[in-house]
Amino acid sequence: MLAIVDLNGKQYQVQEGRYITVDRLALEENATFEIGNVLMLVDGEASVVGAPFVEGATVKAKVLRHARGPKILVYKMRCKKGYRRKNGHRQDFTQIQIENVSFPGRQA
Repeated sequence: MLAIVDLNGKQYQVQEGRYITVDRLALEENATFEIGNVLMLVDGEASVVGAPFVEGATVKAKVLRHARGPKILVYKMRCKKGYRRKNGHRQDFTQIQIENVSFPGRQA
């Protein structure tokens, strides 16, 4: 069972038992939550496309950990002007595990 979900304005392809990394969520570690914005479901040859969401479909996920990504350097320079700016950035993220994908036509 494969699903495409909308979480924090971004779309992710998820499967049961898989881990994904998303932008930082305001949830505690080991918290379980539901994603109701399911855009598409694929089960073998059968697929259901929502308009815009599949009605009654939910994805249950568990927060595993919060962390920060690798540091990237942002360097701005205007040649021959003496303008140089160097900045570092680390993006916050949350790692989640997909526990269950369910919709009305399927017993979970």
